[in-house]
Amino acid sequence: MRKRYSNHIYVILLTGLFLLTILGGNIYAQEVRNILSIEAYDMLNTVPDTYIIDVRTRAEYQFVGHLLNAYLFPYMFLSNSFAKVDEKYKYQINQKNKAFIEEISKAFKKTDNLLIICRDGTKSALAAKDLVDAGFKKIFNVMDGFEGAEFPTFEDNNRHKFYRQLAKRHKIEGFNHRRHYGWQYWGLPWTYEIDPKYIYPPDLKAPPK
Repeated sequence: MRKRYSNHIYVILLTGLFLLTILGGNIYAQEVRNILSIEAYDMLNTVPDTYIIDVRTRAEYQFVGHLLNAYLFPYMFLSNSFAKVDEKYKYQINQKNKAFIEEISKAFKKTDNLLIICRDGTKSALAAKDLVDAGFKKIFNVMDGFEGAEFPTFEDNNRHKFYRQLAKRHKIEGFNHRRHYGWQYWGLPWTYEIDPKYIYPPDLKAPPK
């Protein structure tokens, strides 16, 4: 009788675990949550232990501007490499910051709400995934970014190419420019002023003599 009773308990526990898996997924699994900049701004003002991390380069943070109280932790660094990429000449941002996870781990708890933002949501998505893989529990990717994607932008590559060619042919104002979406597009507060409190921590250390 006692053995039969134990079997019933075992079946109930297995059934409960199965339902949790089906309804809620793996309860221990973490994933990046994508939000818009307007949602990020709301979280910063309403949810405790919420911080925003700017993963752009130092140059972008200083000269393009940044969010108020945004912590600078570059995910990649601007290099001296100059090349043609996708029909455009540009300096390359191709040196990954090897200390990215280490430095963020020193400044924030694994349970803090960390909002990750870059120019257009591309590098922030990569940085956010790395943070989740490193054990951070509440990571949000600001998918429209600070400046937004170049205009016009479509997920369908053929449609994207067609309409961009059309816009270029007719010299449409704003073609190939940003700020048609993103933090600045929403009219959310930003600044050029730099507060040392929010700058990348290694940059605040005195250089070796």
